[in-house]
Amino acid sequence: MEFIYQDPYPILKDDTQYRKITSDFVKTEKLGDREILTIDPKGLELLAQEALKDVSFMLRTSHLEKLRAILDDPEATDNDRFVAYNLLQNAVVAIDGELPSCQDTGTAIVMAKKGENVYTGVDDAEWLSKGIFNTYQERNLRYSQIVPISMFEEKNSGSNLPAQIDIYSKKGASYEFLFLAKGGGSANKTYLYQQTKSLLNEKSLDAFIRAKIMDLGTSACPPYHLALVIGGTSAEANLAAVKKASAGYFDNLPTSGNMAGQAFRDLEWEKRVQLICQQSAIGAQFGGKYFTHDVRVIRLPRHAASCPVGLGVSCSADRNIKGKITKDGIFVEQLEVNPKRLLPETAPHLEEAVEIDLNQPMTDILKKLSQYPIKTRLKLNGTLIVARDIAHAKIKELLDAGKPMPDYFKNHPIYYAGPAKTPEGMPSGSFGPTTAGRMDVYVEEFQKNGGSMVMLAKGNRTKDVMNACKTYGGFYLGSIGGPAAILAKENILSVEVVDFEELGMEAVRKITIKDFPAFIITDDKGNDFFANL
Repeated sequence: MEFIYQDPYPILKDDTQYRKITSDFVKTEKLGDREILTIDPKGLELLAQEALKDVSFMLRTSHLEKLRAILDDPEATDNDRFVAYNLLQNAVVAIDGELPSCQDTGTAIVMAKKGENVYTGVDDAEWLSKGIFNTYQERNLRYSQIVPISMFEEKNSGSNLPAQIDIYSKKGASYEFLFLAKGGGSANKTYLYQQTKSLLNEKSLDAFIRAKIMDLGTSACPPYHLALVIGGTSAEANLAAVKKASAGYFDNLPTSGNMAGQAFRDLEWEKRVQLICQQSAIGAQFGGKYFTHDVRVIRLPRHAASCPVGLGVSCSADRNIKGKITKDGIFVEQLEVNPKRLLPETAPHLEEAVEIDLNQPMTDILKKLSQYPIKTRLKLNGTLIVARDIAHAKIKELLDAGKPMPDYFKNHPIYYAGPAKTPEGMPSGSFGPTTAGRMDVYVEEFQKNGGSMVMLAKGNRTKDVMNACKTYGGFYLGSIGGPAAILAKENILSVEVVDFEELGMEAVRKITIKDFPAFIITDDKGNDFFANL
């Protein structure tokens, strides 16, 4: 048998539109009969800085056009349109460069391919990290990276570093990049299923996909760009392909396999999985057709004894951007600069929302909410307490020590969130909800002690939360995941820290809100929107 080798991921073309940042920092030199592209490391710093800046405040045109398509689709539900319209409005606010599109400004990830004839003379990861550092320092982004001091002691790095930087080699004299800002919500919705050959038939694969799609839920802010990768020479290779596929990086792969084991897109199964997602009725967070914008199904070679299957998403904050350095200069992918053009002239018609005054005593708030069924759309006005993971753990420590729960946890609804930095002259930085499920373990004990009686966040929750709400008379309200910038600009009037100030973005805050959109997801009778799907 003859030796065969080819690029395992043969991307057939690059139809990305780029904008030129500069012609500086690059030059070509001769080394024998080879032309060497020499890059001043300051060029790496500049590229990373520009890419992370752009992707924090702008989105791809193709992504935004898919949101507009939801508004134009007569089969879309009111909930689909409501979410899509809010996400387009959010993009219009974020484009000003003050409020990032999502408050979780993510882990900075860089995947790069460095040509053999490219010379920098430095540790490239260090200079790329410096560019990332600059953007997070200079812009109104959030520091989300927690570093371990010991096994159990952690601190916020205060810079959003370290970044994840993976650099590969390739032929030629160019340097190619994919930058991602990956929030915790979508990162947590990445799954690896170790399967076998028995999966690889039409009936089994269809049943498997229908079951596993439900694992995604809505906490990662749909509509999603979904990636399903079947096969892989290792589990690590499979999950790396999931991330790149969800970012659109593999869109121009071939559409059939060969004896060299090339990766390919299966267009038939992409259509089938998209239909399965539509039939799930999860929709754009609160029911409907648009659980996903689109689906990528990638088939990879595998070891005979294993068949890894990876599932993951890019969320409504679809923060993926390419870059490149060639002899002609430094370039970054051109994102949409005028999202306002995609907004319809009039907002989609919706039934009037129920207004809830949060400045009433908690018993009155609960009595009011009890009058309405799940899926009821609300407008919230008044005071919320903001607390997320570490604050919940701190309050549990108080209860475990026999100390009382703070009154603010009893007197006000609890919003699971953590803000980005506040722009000068504004009351709040970007301030959307975080994933509710991470706080599920606290709900029963907290409600038993009179706290967390009304909770506001994103995503589905466990049966334990439904049981606790039924037992203690509590409610879980769903907030739209994704439009953090417009919430900060239009719905949040004031923010003040009330406890655990040392925790930074994890501190407990009191915020005043107006016309804050929400839905009843879990009620005091044990009903739950997601349980009915």
